Amino acid sequence: MKRIFIYGGVILIALIATLLIIFLNKNNEEDKLKTLKVAEVTHSPFYSPFYIAIEKGYFEEVGLNIDLILTSGANNVVAAVLSGDVEIGLCGPEATIYVYNEGKEDYVATFAGLTKRDGQFIVSRQKIEKFTMNDLAGKEVIAGRAGGMPIINFMNAVKNAKVENVNINDSVDFANLTSAFISGEGDFVNLFEPNATKIENMGYGYVVASVGKHSGEVPYTAFNAKKSFINNNSNDINNFKAALNKGLEFTKKNNSDTISKIIIKQFPDASLNELIKIVDRYKKADSWLNTTTISEKIFENLEDMMIDSGFIKSYVPFEDLIINE
Repeated sequence: MKRIFIYGGVILIALIATLLIIFLNKNNEEDKLKTLKVAEVTHSPFYSPFYIAIEKGYFEEVGLNIDLILTSGANNVVAAVLSGDVEIGLCGPEATIYVYNEGKEDYVATFAGLTKRDGQFIVSRQKIEKFTMNDLAGKEVIAGRAGGMPIINFMNAVKNAKVENVNINDSVDFANLTSAFISGEGDFVNLFEPNATKIENMGYGYVVASVGKHSGEVPYTAFNAKKSFINNNSNDINNFKAALNKGLEFTKKNNSDTISKIIIKQFPDASLNELIKIVDRYKKADSWLNTTTISEKIFENLEDMMIDSGFIKSYVPFEDLIINE
């Protein structure tokens, strides 16, 4: 019996030692990674390729650890980048244009694209069997803050559809769109996922259309950093893009079920079936770029929308604000 206790004690000590070694090795590996703080404008399956790159370990493969910080509003994202609170921002490039036009010497530039069209869905308070954009005529649509990417694209979608007399409400900021609609404001609201599906599940509305399908291709969401950071950390920037490109490729090649099972950790409040439905919506909307490269054409499309909407007066230099290489 004494020998059994001795052998048991030896095994227990060996097990503890093994676990300690594994723990220390893991910590050493994490210590070798360079952490980059990324302020994301919202947390949505719209950014599935980015989360794929995180969950599949593509960033770790190139020596990077991503620290995500939710920062609602593109203006707040670029403010965090400019202040140095984060190294990288994920938001619409329209915010970098506004900063550039302010004449800042160390302005914010975009170095990697992610999505290529608007990720909002139009949610109706009433059920509409065969929705067309004409159903918005004479109705109030809560569309986000003035000058932001969501409202710029929605205004363009309305213009493309040649619908008149749409009451576009720009008084509600991005973070409060869902609560404003639930409280009874507006006939329609434009929402990203998973909020659009949550509204449906709660019985407050119905998803009727993709804004992006009606608005066209633009570099809707992209990664940015201060020009000085991009210049001084070219290796990290290139590694970041390499990892993200792998995420984009994986997302293109795999179905919604496979993608959702990998990124479900990013959305603990969503069921797998809900997430599959959401990712499938974004796949069908052709939401993502093939690579992180942003073409001059789609950037010009964005500027056309901003000029047409009166948010900027003239084009800005593509080579200044888009760093593809």
